[in-house]
Amino acid sequence: QVQLVESGGGLVQPGGSLRLSCAASESIFSTHVMGWYRQAPGKQRELVAAITSGDSTNYADSVKGRFTISRDNAKKTVYLQMNSLKPEDTAVYYCNARRFTTGYWGQGTQVTVSS
Repeated sequence: QVQLVESGGGLVQPGGSLRLSCAASESIFSTHVMGWYRQAPGKQRELVAAITSGDSTNYADSVKGRFTISRDNAKKTVYLQMNSLKPEDTAVYYCNARRFTTGYWGQGTQVTVSS
């Protein structure tokens, strides 16, 4: 089975920072677009950021300037650095690997921004 394992979620105060990590297998990491999605209670899952093997990136307008997606090819890991966090960033964050008609999801990690 394809394995995507997220880590780094937690509880932070508004204005704080977190870094999420997603470790993937080599066969997936080297051939798929890697991304982060999030789903808040009662809302649709939405794309937060994505990165290609050529390091081309895409961000949701709501996180531009605050979040940064990156990848470490040696560690086969994609990261999401989240700065200046707001309460509206509270959601379950999911790692995603996508190529053509196939896609894979991690189990999700909870991010809660609250005072």
